[in-house]
Amino acid sequence: MEIKIAIFASGGGSNTESIIQYFKSSSKISVNLILSNRATAGVLSIAHKNNIQTLVFNKQDFYESELVIENLKNLNIDFVILAGFLWKIPLNLVLAFPSKILNIHPALLPKYGGEGMYGHFVHEAVKKAGDHYSGMTIHLVNEDYDEGKILFQASTQLDQQDGPKDIAQKVLELEHFHYPRFIEKFVLSYD
Repeated sequence: MEIKIAIFASGGGSNTESIIQYFKSSSKISVNLILSNRATAGVLSIAHKNNIQTLVFNKQDFYESELVIENLKNLNIDFVILAGFLWKIPLNLVLAFPSKILNIHPALLPKYGGEGMYGHFVHEAVKKAGDHYSGMTIHLVNEDYDEGKILFQASTQLDQQDGPKDIAQKVLELEHFHYPRFIEKFVLSYD
């Protein structure tokens, strides 16, 4: 039986695209829904290009109604994947998919996590701290920002001359490679 995943994203969708491409020829896992809190998010174009259903929602839909959960349930979604989604996940969604929501974070948690730590803010903090390594973390989602159980990390060495944009590029390469493969392993071995 095919495992159905839904992806939440707020931005351009490069991680979403790498996940879609990775599972395009899979007979076991499919991307069935792309959800976004921004009607202008580039990820929606990626979804349309790949004939994947979309749902755009606002804060009231997400935090004060069952709209998002109903859409996930109506499509028999098995797992929820966050790929550059910037809003905190409400408790009702966490409870609807217990230990079945994954997030990717562009740093080696627990460093550089929490509210406001996303995108260029993370990479600027890594540069400012003078770290010699950065990387990405895949973790389970709970009701707190970046505090769910860490499942996987990959790191990359930084050069002294690397600026925040260079760090971002190195980390994004790790994300594009590891996230689809980890999702596959995680959902196929889930019991």
